[in-house]
Amino acid sequence: SLLCRRPVPSGIQEPSEPSAPPFYRLHRSSADLCERTVNAVGLHEECGVFGVMGTHNTDVGHAVYYGLYALQHRGQESCGIVINDDGVFSSHKDVGLVSEVFTADTLSRLPQGNMAVGHVRYGTTGGASRRNCQPIEVNHQKGKMALAHNGNLSNAAELRSKLELSGAIFHTTSDTEIIAYIVTRERLRTPSIEDALSAAMNTLDGAYSLVLMSSQKLICARDPYGFRPLCVGRTPDGMYAVASESCALKAVGADFIRDVEPGEILVFGEKGMVSRREHCKSRPKKLCVFEYIYFARPDSVLDGVSVQGARLCAGRLLAQVHPADADLVIGVPDSGLDAAVGFSTASGIPYGIGLIKNKYIGRTFISPGQSTRTDQVQIKLSAVEETVCGKRLVLIDDSIVRGTTSSRIVRLLREAGAKEIHMRISAPPFLHPCYYGTDIDSEEHLIACRHSAEETAKILGADSLGYLPLPSLVSLAGGCGYCSACFDGSYPTAVPKDTRKDRFEQKLSERKNEVQNGV
Repeated sequence: SLLCRRPVPSGIQEPSEPSAPPFYRLHRSSADLCERTVNAVGLHEECGVFGVMGTHNTDVGHAVYYGLYALQHRGQESCGIVINDDGVFSSHKDVGLVSEVFTADTLSRLPQGNMAVGHVRYGTTGGASRRNCQPIEVNHQKGKMALAHNGNLSNAAELRSKLELSGAIFHTTSDTEIIAYIVTRERLRTPSIEDALSAAMNTLDGAYSLVLMSSQKLICARDPYGFRPLCVGRTPDGMYAVASESCALKAVGADFIRDVEPGEILVFGEKGMVSRREHCKSRPKKLCVFEYIYFARPDSVLDGVSVQGARLCAGRLLAQVHPADADLVIGVPDSGLDAAVGFSTASGIPYGIGLIKNKYIGRTFISPGQSTRTDQVQIKLSAVEETVCGKRLVLIDDSIVRGTTSSRIVRLLREAGAKEIHMRISAPPFLHPCYYGTDIDSEEHLIACRHSAEETAKILGADSLGYLPLPSLVSLAGGCGYCSACFDGSYPTAVPKDTRKDRFEQKLSERKNEVQNGV
């Protein structure tokens, strides 16, 4: 009863031809982005994918733009859109936020079409250069393809090495191009693009939620573990939409149909929506539980579980296992706010707004140099002195990675006059790297690997610290299968040997040192 579950329809009706081009509306809530500075210390997610299929001469480019705008929180390095106009592909991709890359002039020059795919990126494999912008486009003997990917292949290095030794040439340093190459290779052996994708899935390992566009079809797929979310919806006039999160469906006026199942391939074409399930149930479900804690927008529903409901639940559980004698509960914007409300409800301690976030700081904010005393946290956040002065506070945040940001937030509150600060974290302590789309690639800088909760509290300057217990994660995920490897080290796949983000773009001196050291 703590979580909101959404019913899944038992069947899908065949689409009807719309009589007029669809009208897309952008809800104000969809534009309320959770912005983060590019240089801020903390976690970053992988990517967001979006795709639509309507009828010919439809303004699909604007539809994808609105969808990507709603998914901006999932990636702020780069973005791109590829439009299919009766088999002719047009694209625009660049480094920057959606609003920076797609200006009013750029949008006005986008062609109409019947299909389009889009992508917002934060890369966990490959740098933030323009060459790694997605969707990736391929022209080959059997036709064209555009591919957008959310996730991270755990066997990327192994696959790339084998492909290069067999003659493959890569133009990017992202693992997405590996997927595109394998699908293209299989397409030369199979009768259809969906057959090629299905064959490629036998080779891929790790996390991948894909939206793929050929000349005639829009296809989406989710890896057999279901690490990353993916859902499908439909507008009243018949346009299908595929998105990383359900909040993006709302942005284009699409009604939620259902989540794509782990291992499932959905094909949108002349026959409407066709499901292929040969990979379903081949692996245990392992949706990243941190999607509920931090990554996803609170108004999204992932695999039937409300994100906001999960965060409220985390706060209530924290109040039970780590109570505090305090005057006020506050949250760190944005993903700590719902958990703070849950803690307040369960504990009876009043909830208040103690920290204000500058919502106009995006990735274009220039970080001060080392000679400047003003740090990023002070510019990004400010304490409400009238609220926190003289108060014993319960401070709720979603996680502690290195501890740098948390210590600065505690200092802000102390300077504003807070009497006591009791930190409560709506996740267990980070103890292990993630190989499935989160940029935790080493245990070296994780504060929980070196210090107990009591020691960490002292380092941060807090009076006490409490993490969400590991067994409580099942309540957040609604009892469904989830991945918690970054907390407990239980990896669903083989652990890759090389986990560096820049492993495909090393300098010559770095390669020489590795050879000399026998790496």
